[in-house]
Amino acid sequence: MLGQLRAGDKGKILDISKADHLVRRRLMSLGITEGTEACIKCIMPFGGPYLLESCGQCVGIRRTEAFRIEVERV
Repeated sequence: MLGQLRAGDKGKILDISKADHLVRRRLMSLGITEGTEACIKCIMPFGGPYLLESCGQCVGIRRTEAFRIEVERV
């Protein structure tokens, strides 16, 4: 799961189908789909979002959504 990665870790996105449909649509419109690599830039404290970088884009993702996205550590 994307939520299990630490800041600085990279992973290959395997499945985003469990994420909310609006989050899925936003990620796909930014080019972040299955098979792309993503890097966790930072994790905000106190239950805040994950800052994810992929395809030259930086995106903030809620923790709950991050735990719904399946990745493989690279």
